[in-house]
Amino acid sequence: MFQQALAVLLVLALLAAVLWFLRSRGLAHYRGSVRRKSTRHLEAIARLPLTPQHSVHLVRVADHAVLLALSPTGCTLVERVPWAGADTEIALPSPLTSQGAAQ
Repeated sequence: MFQQALAVLLVLALLAAVLWFLRSRGLAHYRGSVRRKSTRHLEAIARLPLTPQHSVHLVRVADHAVLLALSPTGCTLVERVPWAGADTEIALPSPLTSQGAAQ
């Protein structure tokens, strides 16, 4: 029993040593699970806390960016735009320009 466990550990150590050697020479690269990256449809982009219980979240859902307002009473969809990458800008009407300027 002890010899079998030692043999398994020796084989695993040998595999780890070979992998380390190949990676140090640039012959092997670990890219992670390709399937996990391709099926990632939900990603948190940014979060802005407004109060301890209220916040605004920017989330990428598949091919759209979604701006959500969260509060203790629930979640409200503020804006949804097509996702174009990191340079996506969401233009929201400013309450100061529409109401505050008239006062």
